[in-house]
Amino acid sequence: MFAERLKEARRAKKYSQAELSHRLGVTQQAVGKWETGRSTPDPQTVAQLAEILDTTADALLGLRENSVPGAVGRNAFASFGEYLIPVVGTVRAGYGALAFEEDYGKEYASVKDPQNYFYLVVKGDSMEPRISDGDLALVRRQTTLDNGDLGVMVYGLDGEGTLKKYIQRGNAVVLHPFNPAYEDLVIKGEELDHLYIAGKVVETKAKW
Repeated sequence: MFAERLKEARRAKKYSQAELSHRLGVTQQAVGKWETGRSTPDPQTVAQLAEILDTTADALLGLRENSVPGAVGRNAFASFGEYLIPVVGTVRAGYGALAFEEDYGKEYASVKDPQNYFYLVVKGDSMEPRISDGDLALVRRQTTLDNGDLGVMVYGLDGEGTLKKYIQRGNAVVLHPFNPAYEDLVIKGEELDHLYIAGKVVETKAKW
């Protein structure tokens, strides 16, 4: 299964889960979930994993027993096409819905259901050093997140969307920035009624 093949490929490269997660730009918890079979990464992430681990997406997915190392690319996912995904600069909440403002055009992404995705231009340095101001985040529209996911959340009716690590702590939700210069935002009680989840970050790209 995928979980076992991923673990074998990681160990073959002598990477720890922490090192692999750092190279990929995801949380160590995400890698742990993949290796225990509790979740599976998106196709684009599988392609990135294959490149980092010097194998192929087909090999990780068990589609081909004898794969040529390094042969990763868009053809690895026949059912996933290259689609133009809208790039937005701001996500806001209002009137019970999310509004996507500031049109920055479109950018290609390899996804299966393009209508459920958008790119967000990251603003500020709260997620440094892993995600920088001006980077692009590919976001899958969804209203829930798992503990440890990177997500785009809007807090308050007039708030602007922010990219943070989503942490569930008891009856509270913590929005955690990677940059130690910034403090966690702890949301609890009735405040949770004003927290809107715009989606899950599945990929980030360096400044464009």
